Amino acid sequence: MTNLKNQIQEFAQSIEAEIINIRAHLHQNPELSFEEFKTSEYIQVKLDEYGIPYTKGFVKTGIVGKIEGKNPSKKVIALRSDMDALPIGENPENKYCSKNNGVMHACGHDMHMASLLGTAKILNQFKSEWEGTILLIFQPGEELLPGGARLMMEEGALQPEPEWILGAHVLPDMPAGTIGFRSGMYMASGDEIYLTVKGKGGHAAMPHRCTDNVLIASHIIVALQQIVSRHCDARIPTVLSFGKIEANGATNIIPGEVKIAGTFRTMNEEWRAKAKQLITDIAQCTAKGMGAECEVDIKHGYPFLVNHEKYTDQAKADAISLIGEDKVVNMDIRMTTEDFGFYSQKYPVTFYRFGVKSDKEGSLHTPNFEANDKALQTSMSVMAWMAISYLNK
Repeated sequence: MTNLKNQIQEFAQSIEAEIINIRAHLHQNPELSFEEFKTSEYIQVKLDEYGIPYTKGFVKTGIVGKIEGKNPSKKVIALRSDMDALPIGENPENKYCSKNNGVMHACGHDMHMASLLGTAKILNQFKSEWEGTILLIFQPGEELLPGGARLMMEEGALQPEPEWILGAHVLPDMPAGTIGFRSGMYMASGDEIYLTVKGKGGHAAMPHRCTDNVLIASHIIVALQQIVSRHCDARIPTVLSFGKIEANGATNIIPGEVKIAGTFRTMNEEWRAKAKQLITDIAQCTAKGMGAECEVDIKHGYPFLVNHEKYTDQAKADAISLIGEDKVVNMDIRMTTEDFGFYSQKYPVTFYRFGVKSDKEGSLHTPNFEANDKALQTSMSVMAWMAISYLNK
């Protein structure tokens, strides 16, 4: 196996330039969630070049490739990449800047796709060295509800059913060449909250003749913070944040309607359900007590993501055996969400991070985010080695 490890690393190095070129093309040609048609076509061309069979058309743009090693029915696992970009205008000074105005791979999905294609090429090259079947999931719509992961499963894309699913995500705070793992609970659930305060608008100089819906909306936001501080068990990670208020009035106009939008995140399903009811009750009662009404629309989002402890610990050990203990780090919980959580509700999964820190300062989901190409050689070789090690155990 030591010789195979060396061969994988050497092969990854030999295809690095090709995979970087793939990443550059994907970054320059981003497409929004559930509109990844040209992206899907490009991936299909590459799979054809590699001689890897696939099925296309899941959730319109999704693809599932299949690589069979020796004794294909022995074990089945899956490797996943998302494909969609974000509605963000990219900094024109960025390397490989997007050619599609207002659309950007600001969450690193271009790196995910390129890395998985590199992993696929490695696995196909050495398929005589491992047993079982590997599915390659190229999934649309990670960034937009209801989430491409859920829809892919509903359409029966994961056939034959895998006994383990591996997924990776870039992390700009970690140096390129490093990999991060966390067993057990890892990422939060995420629900979208939309509140509409409705009352009688009017002249701001005569508030006694109307309901001050801006003030009422402010009271609602403040009151809702007590859900986390006074209703939640302090041991349960929870976040309630509001990032958008629309009050289409003026200096002398109190609007008849105010819209509020936010997010609720946690890591406990019972508390998640209870908190959403509390949000509804508090918002409506606060508005009613001040002479208005509040419409509440809470969109049930992605579930929490929990990594299978045994498989994740083993994957971490395999990564260490390939790149060294100094390049593998322990991750903390994250209150961000991922539709990979849907897979974790049905299958044993391992969702991990690979570092892409560059010389530029820029976080995920911002115009200045820029990933480091040097991360690709490590990311594709580590995923390939973890997959092979699991299948050969």
